[in-house]
Amino acid sequence: MNALTKSEAGALALSEPELLRVLSSSLYPGANHDSIRMVLGYCKAAGLDPMQKPVHIVPMWDGKAGQMRDVVMPGVNLYRTQASRSNQMAGISEPEFGPDVTEKIGGQQITYPAWCRVTVKRLLSNGAVAEFTAVEYWTENYAIKGGKEKSIAPNAMWSKRPRGQIAKCAEAQALRKAFPEIASGATAEEMEGKALHPEAQEPAAVVTVADAELVQRAEMAAESGTVVYAEFWKGITAADRKALQSIHTDLKSIAQRSDSAKPVEAEEV
Repeated sequence: MNALTKSEAGALALSEPELLRVLSSSLYPGANHDSIRMVLGYCKAAGLDPMQKPVHIVPMWDGKAGQMRDVVMPGVNLYRTQASRSNQMAGISEPEFGPDVTEKIGGQQITYPAWCRVTVKRLLSNGAVAEFTAVEYWTENYAIKGGKEKSIAPNAMWSKRPRGQIAKCAEAQALRKAFPEIASGATAEEMEGKALHPEAQEPAAVVTVADAELVQRAEMAAESGTVVYAEFWKGITAADRKALQSIHTDLKSIAQRSDSAKPVEAEEV
């Protein structure tokens, strides 16, 4: 049996109340103790050291329960560690990014890379090195602000680090492709801001990440005034109208304000 690391030995020496206190004050500040117990259970089942923070506590909206709940998920760093310990990891490429895109999402202006590509190399039993490449698109991965406003704008982390966050998602996908036996579920970085059982929500309750382009077109139409927005609304499909229903009133208000802001043409004498 391998010798225990200092952190593993320290964790074993602590009683559960002491370990909960240490983890809640350092690695998981503010987390509910029941959620930290889930972390300890996950780590025990997987043979992981909780003091290394191999997993994260991710608050997620549970569509079936109709409330937020904490979910324990692995971080991309755990995938890296597991792949490295297999002694078959042959390297990970630097992330490659697609062209920058600047647009307004949920009323927020942001510049982000269209996509990110990462390649993981694995040493095969015959001595050959196989490459496993993943390409992930920013608009399909970013975490939304959500909240009472049901905002589809990117949250603080994805706004601050648009390249770093999508790079983690691409790397996690590449690691899953290269090492399916040790990496299966989505990582915390990929699931932040997403919902559990989204199919259980009312269709018009939120506008999902997939509707970002639709919302942008709707906002552009609203900013052109009530006439243009009315034509836009009539021209989209019933499914699109259903997806936009929760922000339809706000969009109409934007259109009315746009009309008010237009200069009044002088009457001919």
